[in-house]
Amino acid sequence: MNGDACGPNASGYPSDCEVTAGLRRLAEGRVAAEQRSYSWRANLEKARQIRLLLLDVDGVLTDGSIIYTPDGQEIKAFNTRDGLGLRLVQKAGVQVGLITARTSEVVKRRAENLGITMVFQGAGKKLEVFRRILAEQGLAPAQVAYVGDDWLDLPVLTRVGLAVAVADGAEEVRALAHYVTELPGGRGAVREVCELLIEAQGRREALLAEYLEDES
Repeated sequence: MNGDACGPNASGYPSDCEVTAGLRRLAEGRVAAEQRSYSWRANLEKARQIRLLLLDVDGVLTDGSIIYTPDGQEIKAFNTRDGLGLRLVQKAGVQVGLITARTSEVVKRRAENLGITMVFQGAGKKLEVFRRILAEQGLAPAQVAYVGDDWLDLPVLTRVGLAVAVADGAEEVRALAHYVTELPGGRGAVREVCELLIEAQGRREALLAEYLEDES
């Protein structure tokens, strides 16, 4: 049966066919394309060139809050949707790396959980780390996207092919970014960037289809 010709079942509720057809319409971009912002569409070409996504941590993968336990341990909260986005973007062929000025065991554990091996902590001079990454990975600046939120990120943001600021980032960072996310840091901003890259790589439909397959 044609997926667009489904009707409700006898109970009056949407049939499995209807649900599947609706999801597939989203996968084909019929609805999503209409909802994307002008900035999103304008940056698809830049995003198409990206082979490496670099992220700040505090204020990007988190909301910037740092909580200390009585024994001095550091606690950070990460967003699960961001996490899935990072897994998916890696499946789409884009490497992921973290560059943060702070050092935290929590960040190391989160990176390991997401399969991210390119982790640079205690990086007060992020530009030096960025240049080393380019040399080691054999990449041009135009092949790298960076997501930041504050002044420490400016040296890298001004040199990458796709500079991204989170919605609640510092004014100076948002002013020079190619793309400013609609969502704030730690609240889906990274997932938004991952979806931009996945769509630009032409992998959205294939990745979503894996979750729509009937395993029965």
